[in-house]
Formats: sequence, C-alpha cells, structure tokens
Amino acid sequence: MNKLKIVLCTTLALLAFAGNSILCRLALGTGTIDAASFTTIRLLSGIVVLAAILQITKAGNEQISKGSWRASFMLFLYAATFSFAYISLDTGTGALILFGSVQITMILASLISGNKLHYSEWIGMLTAFCGFVYLIMPGLATPSLMGFILMTVAGIAWGIYTLAGRGSKNPLSDTAHNFLRTLPFVAILVAATFQYANLSREGILLAVLSGGIASGLGYAVWYIALGGLLVTQAAVVQLIVPVIAAVGGVLFANEVISLRLLLSSIMILGGILTVILGKHYFSQWTLNRT
Repeated sequence: MNKLKIVLCTTLALLAFAGNSILCRLALGTGTIDAASFTTIRLLSGIVVLAAILQITKAGNEQISKGSWRASFMLFLYAATFSFAYISLDTGTGALILFGSVQITMILASLISGNKLHYSEWIGMLTAFCGFVYLIMPGLATPSLMGFILMTVAGIAWGIYTLAGRGSKNPLSDTAHNFLRTLPFVAILVAATFQYANLSREGILLAVLSGGIASGLGYAVWYIALGGLLVTQAAVVQLIVPVIAAVGGVLFANEVISLRLLLSSIMILGGILTVILGKHYFSQWTLNRT
C-alpha cells in the first residue's frame, strides 16, 4: 500500500476518533441524551451514511466483502459500554482505561500470534504511554468499579474490532456491513431501555454527527489504514488521539497551550516515532557495525 495513503488515512482516522470523543463528551457529559439512545442513534446514523455511500460507489470494480458477525458484535459492544461507562467516569480516567485496554489487547494479540517486539518498540510504547498518562493526570479520579469494568470491556472490544479489520480487502464494504449487522443488538438495547429514554434535539444531533461522520466514515478510513500498519503501530498511534483532542480545545475553545500539553505531546509523538521507525533503524545500525 502507498505510504502516503497510509499516513493520510491514519491521520484522518485519528482526527475522527478525537472528534468522536468530543461529541460523546458533549452529549453524555451535559445530559442532553441518555447513553442507550446515544448508542442507538450513533449506530443507526452510521448504517444510513455508510449504506448511502456504498450504494453510490458499488458500481466500481472492487470486490464486495461483508465484514463479520464477530466484528459487528465487537463494534456494538464497544459503542454501548463506552457510552454507559462515561455516566460514572470523568474524561481523563475514562480515556486512560480505554486506550490502556486497547493497547494491551492489541499487543498481547500480537505476542500470542508469535510476533516478537524489538526492544526499541518496547521503549517507544512505554514512552508514549507515560506521555499519555502525564497528559490526562490532572483529570484522573478514582473510578467507580462499574465504570472501570465497562470502559475496560470497551477497550478490549475496540482492540479486537481493530484486529479484525487488518485483512480487509474492501474497508468501506466491511465497515458498512459491520454496522448493518449491529441492528439485532441495537433492537435488544432499545427494547430493554426505551422507557428510560431522554432525548433532546441537541443530543440527537450530536449522536448523528458521532455515528454518521466520526464513527461510520472514520472507522472505514481506519480499516484502510490498518492494511499498512503493524499491530504494534496500530495500537500505539491511537494514543495520540487525546493530544489531538487537547489541541482542538486550544484551537476551537480558546484553551491555553500548557507546558503539560507540550511535554506530553513530545513524549507521545516521540514514542510513536520510535515504535514506527526504531526497529528498522536499529537493525540498520546493527548491520553497519558488524
């Protein structure tokens, strides 16, 4: 896969993840909508947008692929537990649990499959994760047990969903069908929670934007990017999402660029760069010395 395409798709996907995080916080943090309704509208919006795009582009010569029930269930499980977890978790604590769980899940999967990590990859991951913890440290609080469990499940589910997309031949089609297959799970969620629904126009709009744009299109682009990323790289690059969200706050919410943001950004970006480039350059350096 073209390297420029990988970089572009990875960047767009990470921007979508950050945007999705912001939309979720705005909706759930202010009580404009309940968690179940947000999850339902988010997934339904993703289905509508992706189905429309797939219908428009299906005349192309790409082979049609239809995702999998396993990936669809993990997508639903992530979306639902993520929403409900943020009822009892603050932003910083939730982000730490989520991205920590994602990274651990994907790295363990890589190790179990027989891939051995270079010591530079271990150093890079540790550096990036320390930078991530340092960034969100002021917002950390002792999590509720239920919130911790739910967000851990969300992280594991997202890690598995990401791994499922690494072999995708048609990312748009796979993502669209994965969203479509969540309908039975959404129906069960609606049946179990409809009497507790709390809806507002603002909450519905935020859920639609989260599902149709940040989730639907963002996840399709992410599946494209995964075709050119190693498991370790895909796990670590997601740690930059909180940095993007923080920079977005500086640009769009008149927040101040703090020393903490600068230092954590350097640590996270440096760690990611070490993971992506370290193994290659350390191997070249070793060969040149021998």
